[in-house]
Amino acid sequence: MRSVWNGSIQFGLVSIPVKLYSGSEDRKLDLDMLDRHDNARIRYKRVNEDTGKEVEWKDIVKGFKKGEKYVVLEKEDFEAANMKKSKTIDIEEFIEEKEVADVLFKKPYFLEPQKEGGKSYNLLYNALKKTKKLGVATFVMRQKEHLSLVGIYEKALVLHVIRFADEIRDPSDLKLPSTKVTKKEVDMAISLIDQYTTKFSFENFKDVYNDQLMKIINSKSAGKKAKAENYESKPTAAKDLMAQLKASLEKKKGKAS
Repeated sequence: MRSVWNGSIQFGLVSIPVKLYSGSEDRKLDLDMLDRHDNARIRYKRVNEDTGKEVEWKDIVKGFKKGEKYVVLEKEDFEAANMKKSKTIDIEEFIEEKEVADVLFKKPYFLEPQKEGGKSYNLLYNALKKTKKLGVATFVMRQKEHLSLVGIYEKALVLHVIRFADEIRDPSDLKLPSTKVTKKEVDMAISLIDQYTTKFSFENFKDVYNDQLMKIINSKSAGKKAKAENYESKPTAAKDLMAQLKASLEKKKGKAS
């Protein structure tokens, strides 16, 4: 398997270098678009709208239109928007699993009743609400069969598209560590998780990446060079694990006091 992201997970002062892999794969048939007259394949070209010439991928960049001109963004500009978030999965707090609605982590579709369907819609809604159960369903959409769960979200019925079993990759190919951890280390990590556990609130989180990227666009538009923050995440060595856990607990206690 090929990793899609390299960086580190960080909680408290503990930093864990990781590679990120896709946990699923698409089983959709690879269908080509053809000209019905001679079955020749249809191809799309990347064309310069001024010259009409085809452009190679290596010569394509992204840009933001500001006034009548484009501000061209390079790879380093995207990283400069937030160097830490480009390299680190930063765990800010822990919450109870039951606090997060399914709609947040599965692909949701809201269901709306058509004419004549109001009463039966409400019947299913109320039955699912009282039993706290989900309906397992299959259906075809866009030439593909989907496995799904039907449940409720606020006042509506919601359908979550989920994966078939054969779409989930086997994690046995991953090079997982066999290093043993002590009970004391686990207890210390649990204490740290407890310190960071809070009630989940949407208002506490804001997407700041686009704001930072807009600042870079404005700087480049004004002829200034974008500056990337100097950030480097160092993995926590095994021998330093207890010390970092203790320091993280003390740091959190200090903020709370």
